[in-house]
Amino acid sequence: MLIDDDEDDREFFLEVLGEIRPELKCITARNGREGLELLTGMADYPDIIFLDLNMPLMNGHQFLGELSKHNLSTIPVIVLTTSSDRLSVNETQKFGVRSFITKPDKISVWETMIRGVVEAMEHDRRN
Repeated sequence: MLIDDDEDDREFFLEVLGEIRPELKCITARNGREGLELLTGMADYPDIIFLDLNMPLMNGHQFLGELSKHNLSTIPVIVLTTSSDRLSVNETQKFGVRSFITKPDKISVWETMIRGVVEAMEHDRRN
């Protein structure tokens, strides 16, 4: 699942994921509120959530707080953001965020980042 208000970033992410692993399905949401509504209505949860921090309606920090209230905090979360502010990193780590990645500005860097995450997930599943 990808939760990000930036349409271009969602398109880059989906394009790259489709090239790397076309068999994988990725659900998207434009903000934390929409993401939470989708999650709470699912029978099968996503393997991982990629989360932007700066979004309208419900930002990434608020979304992370809501995950634990809905017993969804076992889903691994990777924060994608334009900020590399140390305070933001520390705040997200309180919620058990697996990684904090500054959003790439080139599609080739998106590919490297997504490929690394997908390969790590597949490795974790095998072991």
